[in-house]
Amino acid sequence: MLEMGGDEFTGTIPSDIVNMRKLENLLLNDNRLSGTLPSNLGNLTMISILSLANNRLQGTIPSSIGNCQNLLALNLAQNNLSGTIPKQLFAISMLSISLSLAQNFFVGSLPSEVGNLVHLVDLDISENKLYGEIPSSLGSCTGLEHLNMEGNYFQGEIPTSLSSLRSIEGMDLSRNNLSGQIPNFLEKLSLRFLNLSFNDFQGKVPAKGVFSNATAISVVGNSRVCGGNSELKLPRCLTKQVKKRKWSFALTMVITVACVLLVVTTMSYFLFYWRKNKRKNNSLESSLGKSLLKVSYQTLHKATNGFSLANLIGVGSFGLVYKGILGEEGSIVAVKVLNLQRQGAARSFISECEAWKNIRHRNLVKIITSCSSIDFNGNDFKALVYEFMPNGSLENWLHMDLEMDVEEVEIQNLNLVQRISIATDVACALDYLHHRCPMPIVHCDLKPSNILFDCDMNARVGDFGIAKFLFELTNSKQSSSIGIRGTIGYTPPEYGLGSEVSTKGDVYSYGIMLLEVITGKRPTNSMFEGGFNLHNYASMALPDHVMEIIDPKLLNNVDEKEECLISLVKIGDACTMELPQERWDISKALSELHLVKDILHGGRI
Repeated sequence: MLEMGGDEFTGTIPSDIVNMRKLENLLLNDNRLSGTLPSNLGNLTMISILSLANNRLQGTIPSSIGNCQNLLALNLAQNNLSGTIPKQLFAISMLSISLSLAQNFFVGSLPSEVGNLVHLVDLDISENKLYGEIPSSLGSCTGLEHLNMEGNYFQGEIPTSLSSLRSIEGMDLSRNNLSGQIPNFLEKLSLRFLNLSFNDFQGKVPAKGVFSNATAISVVGNSRVCGGNSELKLPRCLTKQVKKRKWSFALTMVITVACVLLVVTTMSYFLFYWRKNKRKNNSLESSLGKSLLKVSYQTLHKATNGFSLANLIGVGSFGLVYKGILGEEGSIVAVKVLNLQRQGAARSFISECEAWKNIRHRNLVKIITSCSSIDFNGNDFKALVYEFMPNGSLENWLHMDLEMDVEEVEIQNLNLVQRISIATDVACALDYLHHRCPMPIVHCDLKPSNILFDCDMNARVGDFGIAKFLFELTNSKQSSSIGIRGTIGYTPPEYGLGSEVSTKGDVYSYGIMLLEVITGKRPTNSMFEGGFNLHNYASMALPDHVMEIIDPKLLNNVDEKEECLISLVKIGDACTMELPQERWDISKALSELHLVKDILHGGRI
């Protein structure tokens, strides 16, 4: 046994450690180890407990780990590991105590081979970048007692095969993109804790089993659910009572003829609309392409090494973002490939093309071109190509997530000067979109992951996939399911009540982002529940207790910064008022930010 946890060791894992072939327990957790996992880790064939959690390890899990057939527990949580989860890991049939890969940067889907771990008790893959559907084979893990998949990008419905998890006591599927109805079979499981919050579930919430205890479950952040335990205070489900009636033959014929006419009329309308929309799309894409470089599917396929996982740098609601090298000059670009199977993705492409046609600003991510083609299999293909932002996103910097290559970017704490500069850059971009571009635009999805940094750490606003023109909103009664969705935590409360998008909605999102920049807390933090949110948290601290809620990383030389920090919290509070009409305009916020800059630099008292 080699136990050296919590001793603050630095450096890399010694390469000769894999020669200790009789080693059974290796505990190096809670240190400051860096570098990669040894490629021949599988030489430790007798290892039963391996814990490397809470270090600074990077790179991938070597496939040789499949040779560790005596492994009972593996903990690699809280590192900077990336790549896909190797299938060989799930071939270790002895793996039964626990498997924790939480708080890393693993991408791709959860391999279906996970079903081989029939004796596994504890599985934690939370807070990664995993996507796709939950594999039905997970239901074969009948020994599972605790399952944590929180904070990923899983989508689709909860598979019915999970009804086989008869030993399950705790399940956390929160902060994903799961949809459909919450399955009734969850009532029958031996669950003591169930977290389904911040997904896109809809319909009636079950009321029996674990659902009968309001303190044991959470469904917050699912705006389309109803019913369930009365203590959850969800809206009542609308029920339709169907009465049986005896129709006469004549009435039946009349209804049949009416239905036929309705179908013919409807088909004619949709045919007309489709042709009109097709002309609009062609016109839109051609107008965007007039001044832009033309690229084909083949070109983008080559630029991204076949859209390989090694080039994947981001996962969004409507597709994946890859790093690519374009043209003979070797220009580095970001290629956003839309998942056209996802509802609203095609509309997102059109919205983004429309938005980018006539806007140019130093604090907006520059679009290079678009591509609307077919892939090698004859399927429709749509992509947008952007200038590559080498310094990642505000989300990365605030929460120390090393999504980008650590050789290219060394994440450090953002100081107060930098945070104020970022807040000002983003406010400048919004001020331009709302008041100074040819046609006012509402972004609709402002959040830290959509704030990117160029080589000089200037903040740029990106992702206009659900943006709206104010002209369209005031001259059309047409609504958009994706236009009001945004991102949970950053979406203003009025959108959930059916209000149309507005510039004040963007201001709310900006205010939440600003408070996150100052406090270091996400609006989806577990402390915010039961009506208590980031706005309340900041508001209650004003003016005398602001320093108690500030991100601890900003608390050096506090006396010189207190006035600025209080002012910033006041701006965030004013932008996140519950009623839209009580919120500041972004121009007002920008003006106040310039005053804060003056205070910080001693230009004004």
